[in-house]
Amino acid sequence: MTRVDEARFEIRPARPGEAALLSALALRSKAHWGYDEAFMAACVDELSVAPDELTRRRAHVVTVEGEVVGFYTLDSLDARRVELGHLFVEPAWIGRGCGRALLEHARRTAGALGYRVMIIQGDPNAAAFYRAAGARRVGARPSDSVPGRTLPLFELELSDP
Repeated sequence: MTRVDEARFEIRPARPGEAALLSALALRSKAHWGYDEAFMAACVDELSVAPDELTRRRAHVVTVEGEVVGFYTLDSLDARRVELGHLFVEPAWIGRGCGRALLEHARRTAGALGYRVMIIQGDPNAAAFYRAAGARRVGARPSDSVPGRTLPLFELELSDP
């Protein structure tokens, strides 16, 4: 697959009518890594986004030629720290720069809001992506969906806007 010129990416706030579309996109993106049906069923609640959450969680989507191909959410933890709640890309767009564009947008948005550190609980398959973006692994966290599973936990320092 070839990389897409990032100038073609448009990132905008998610719209309440897009919650179901984003929830389905998150599930397709997670399934891309080969998880079985039982695992995916266990993740449905955690990966779903309700319409009323999109504004509070500062959800943004990336589009290419008007088509939503990915999204992220930010969850405030305290005055200094924000968590990247979701970052998912349509499987056909993985590896084409959309995720990087979303993460950079999330980083700038969080920094402009005054946060200094972004916490990221990443899927093990995305660990290299987050490390390449400058995130530092700081430990692990138990999965909210799958008992006994732990997920890598990262911190990403945010610069002043």
